[in-house]
Amino acid sequence: MARTTPHDHPATEGEPLYRRIATELLGELRGGTIPPGERLPGERRLAEHFGVSRETVRQALQVLRRDGMLATDRRGSHAALPGPPVETPASAGFPVGAHSAGPGAVSRATVTWETPPPGHAEALLVAPARPALVHRYWSSSADGRDLRTAVTTFSAVALAEVEELARYRDRADGTGAAELRRAYDWMRRAGLTLHHRDTIRRIAGTPSVRVTRRVHDQYARPLEITELVMDAQQDALVYEFTVPAAV
Repeated sequence: MARTTPHDHPATEGEPLYRRIATELLGELRGGTIPPGERLPGERRLAEHFGVSRETVRQALQVLRRDGMLATDRRGSHAALPGPPVETPASAGFPVGAHSAGPGAVSRATVTWETPPPGHAEALLVAPARPALVHRYWSSSADGRDLRTAVTTFSAVALAEVEELARYRDRADGTGAAELRRAYDWMRRAGLTLHHRDTIRRIAGTPSVRVTRRVHDQYARPLEITELVMDAQQDALVYEFTVPAAV
């Protein structure tokens, strides 16, 4: 939840600072920065993010708990907004293949800040040995059989242009769940036009195929590269396209 620009807390007559922080945090929750069910950063990190004291953050969290926007258990505070997200994920969901794993499938995802996998750095114009935001996705069937794995690396351009992605950098430790299913929506909302190219290859000696997706923007700047490996005998990759009406 990195703060890329300083928060400006305009004075509102008669409104305490902690209530203004509660309003700002609620706006971030509704915007999908922290999806329903995901754990919030700790009080210290929230205080740094909003530029206020931990006591102010503590009071703001108490307001959101009272209003039913947060739930707290022994693991910490979690977003508990009612209803679906503000926006529906686009049919070209992130990462490629994440929404077609089949009934009964179990999936999880994490993010880390690390040196990109081989081939990713060159594709994204990342200098050798420089770290980047890396997203990993796993999917398995109900009986525990691996179905899909996907590794995505985001470019420096993506983090600079898309505030929601940049916020993951400070909590990309590989331990918590990562909800980046709206990454493409975030990119579009940041004013980027997405162009993607998917390459599908068989993996010799195995029943699996490798799908490599490269995404760039309207200025030909690389945004992300994803490598998906799936068992072609046990699984099927479905593509959906929307064709605009003639004008």
